[in-house]
Amino acid sequence: MALDPQVQDLLNQRASSGAPALSSLSVAEVRQYLLELRKLAGELELVAKVEDHQLPESAGNVTVRIYTPQGSAPFPILVYFHGGGFVGGDLNSLDAQCRTLTNRVGCLVVSVDYRLAPEHPFPAAVYDAYAAIQWVAHHVEEFGGDATRLAVGGDSAGGTIAAVVTLMARDRGEPALIYQVLIYPATDMTMSSASYEENGEGYGLTRDTNRWFFNQYLPGDADRKNPYISPLWVSDVQNLPPTLVITAEFDPLRDEGEMYAARLKEAGVKVESSRYDGMIHGFFQMAGVLDGGKKAIDQIAAALQAAFAK
Repeated sequence: MALDPQVQDLLNQRASSGAPALSSLSVAEVRQYLLELRKLAGELELVAKVEDHQLPESAGNVTVRIYTPQGSAPFPILVYFHGGGFVGGDLNSLDAQCRTLTNRVGCLVVSVDYRLAPEHPFPAAVYDAYAAIQWVAHHVEEFGGDATRLAVGGDSAGGTIAAVVTLMARDRGEPALIYQVLIYPATDMTMSSASYEENGEGYGLTRDTNRWFFNQYLPGDADRKNPYISPLWVSDVQNLPPTLVITAEFDPLRDEGEMYAARLKEAGVKVESSRYDGMIHGFFQMAGVLDGGKKAIDQIAAALQAAFAK
C-alpha cells in the first residue's frame, strides 16, 4: 500500500520545515516537540466533569486526571497511559482523545501522569502505572466508577505500559481487568523485527529515534527481554483479558505489535488486531487531521462499549 495522502502531506510539511531528527535533540527539546503534537489532535469535546487528583503517597504520589461522562453512575472505567517514548507527554497529550472516548463510550477515563525518563528510568513508569490501577480498583467508586468493569489502554509507550500492567495484574492476582487496548505498542525493545528495516526511515518515527527513546528509558544493564520491558518475551500469555491491538502499516513498531497479538490469540485470548494501511506511528494522536485517527477512535470506542456491556 502507499502512504495515505493526508499522512504524506504531514510528512512533506515536516520535511520542508527543516526540523532536525528527534534523536539529535535534547530531552527538553524532544518534550517540547511532543507537546506541540497536541495541535493535531482536533477539538476538545466537553464532558460532564474533569478533575485532577493526586494519589496518596502509598500509591506513589501519581497525579491522575478523571474524565466523567454525562449520565448516571456507576460508570465503567478506562485507565489510560499516554505515549511519548517514555520521555515525554503529560496529562494534556491525549486530552482530546480521552474526552472523546469518555463521551463515546460513556465511561470514566482515568489518565495517568507517570514519571518520565531519563530522570526516572525503568521501572518507575511501570510502578506508577500499576499503583494507579490498584488505586482505581479500590477507590474509583468514590468518583462514580464501577471497578468490576475496569479496562486499560495506551498508545505507543503508553501501549507498552498498558500491556505490562496487564501482565502484572495477572501475575499478582489483582486488580481484575476485563479488557486492554494497545495502540501501536512497543513490545520488543531488542528492536529486531523486520518492520524496523522496512519503516526505519522516512515515516516520522525512525529507528534511531526509537533507539534514543529506549536508551533514555532503560538502565545500561537492563535485560531488554524482561517481559515487564518487552511484553513479547513473556513466557506465558494465558489468562489475559480480551485485547484490541492497533498497528500502522508504515511504523517501525508494526511487526512487534502484531506478533504480540498473534501470541495472545494462539494462547486462546480473544484478540482483535487491526493494521491501519497507509498510516504512520502516532496517527491516533493526529485525529484532528487524519481520517485514520478518527477511524481508530471509532473502533476503540465500539470495542470498549462491547467489552463493558458484557
